[in-house]
Amino acid sequence: MATVEDFDHLNSSVPATKIEVTVSCRNLLDMDTFSNIIKNACSLSAFLQFGRTEVIDNTLNPDFVRKFVLDFFFEEKQNLRFDVYNVDTKSSNFSKHDFLGQTFCTLGEIIGSLGSRLDRMLSGIPGKKCGTIIFAAEELSNCRDIATMQFCANKLDKKDFFGKSDPFLVFYRSNEDGTFTICHKTEMIKNNLNPIWQPFTIPVRALCNGDYDRTVKVDVYDWDRDGSHDFIGEFTTSYRELSRGQNQFNVYEVLNPKKKGKKKKYINSGTVTLLSFKAESEYTFVDFIRGGTQLNFTVAIDFTASNGNPSQPTSLHYMSPYQMNMYAMALKAVGEIIQDYDSDKLFPAYGFGAKLPPDGKISHAFPLNSNPENPNCMGIDGVLEAYFQSLRMVQLYGPTNFAPVISQVARCAAEVTDGSQYFVLLMITDGVISDMIQTKESVVNASSLPMSIIIVGVGPAEFDAMEELDGDNVRVSSRGRVAERDIVQFVPFRDYIDRSGNQVLSMARLAKDVLAEIPEQLLSFMKSRGIEPTMDIPAPPSHSLTC
Repeated sequence: MATVEDFDHLNSSVPATKIEVTVSCRNLLDMDTFSNIIKNACSLSAFLQFGRTEVIDNTLNPDFVRKFVLDFFFEEKQNLRFDVYNVDTKSSNFSKHDFLGQTFCTLGEIIGSLGSRLDRMLSGIPGKKCGTIIFAAEELSNCRDIATMQFCANKLDKKDFFGKSDPFLVFYRSNEDGTFTICHKTEMIKNNLNPIWQPFTIPVRALCNGDYDRTVKVDVYDWDRDGSHDFIGEFTTSYRELSRGQNQFNVYEVLNPKKKGKKKKYINSGTVTLLSFKAESEYTFVDFIRGGTQLNFTVAIDFTASNGNPSQPTSLHYMSPYQMNMYAMALKAVGEIIQDYDSDKLFPAYGFGAKLPPDGKISHAFPLNSNPENPNCMGIDGVLEAYFQSLRMVQLYGPTNFAPVISQVARCAAEVTDGSQYFVLLMITDGVISDMIQTKESVVNASSLPMSIIIVGVGPAEFDAMEELDGDNVRVSSRGRVAERDIVQFVPFRDYIDRSGNQVLSMARLAKDVLAEIPEQLLSFMKSRGIEPTMDIPAPPSHSLTC
């Protein structure tokens, strides 16, 4: 998420330097599981969440694999805050977890430290030593290749007393100062001295930062439930060696230096073999947009009675002559960015949970412009006008059903799966979903289509159940089927409200966060279908489908 200061650079002709920051912790407070988040400071001294690492179980000394990639501007003081949490539940709300400590620094401090490595004490819990957090920074190359590879092992050392080893691999890239930075972990294979790991894909710049001869170190461990994994051995290679694929040179002896020093007859602790290797170019979101892919934006607004009487100032739908309500703010914030990628600027807009005139029939997918044959509105201003007009015509009722609108947009997305169009559905709601079972099924069905869903929660309600749809940690499933991709992003708007009442800043914060996952979700669909961007000048786009 960009800081307030970053907004000036969106129109800058000077490209930012990309810096990858790796995070480790040592001697954390004795808890169960740990996750780390980084928050990026804005000029108003408020902090906006930039990202978070994965969760690592049962360790007081985590080395996080997930990195933070930041734009570096030498001329700016880029303030950062790092918070560390003990993760107790699946909720992404950090008030639900135990705070373990924090530290403040600038991106310049990390880069300018000896070897671009900075150690800081964690603080924030009175009377407690919170441990140390360690940062390492490296400038990223422009290499856009990705590599997919698979490994197996043979005759690894037996480490478990009552059974065989549970081996996994940890990959590190070497740094210029002789240290190593973790860049990938495989899954653990249970009770097997001859494991075959699943293929994995990694950006080449993560593995070697574009230097094909840079040393890559691989550690082999035996997994233990308490986190004290047993070291089996190690070997080194390079991207250039790996790129030769399966051959006699890509069979590596796993060596344990301690065992080698103690036993004269020691040969090795097993071997690891490269089974397959494939390198390919990684296309970007911009490649597809330049190639002609259009974003089709659809809006769905909650018209249930829990929003309150629209004529009363306490209502979430209240139309004040002085400022926009939260529904209008969310719609405008997201829509004004997406509309730049939609050539015809025609946006289908729906409401759900209302009684419609003249007979009071309840609808969960009624067109805001009252035209079932053509629910398109011209531009975001047209959507807002139709929304305000609907508030005067319909009766707020219920329940809060999501599935009908999701299925409606999914039917449109199913008609165009060639990569020429990608559908983004924005749903704005004030409460808990009434048809969660049906909604989960519709999300699973839509996950195989060129489609993303953004859900913005407005008002003071608890939205814990919504986390079930946001598949950042656990993919949505229905009737034994797991979503093919993570296509849902949920955020509560209240987390982005500026305390000074600045609506423009609140809308900018919201848009940055909810739209951040759209490029990656689009790319995941294109990759899953083997679709490549058109590099020729695209033909003029056809009109968007009417959903």
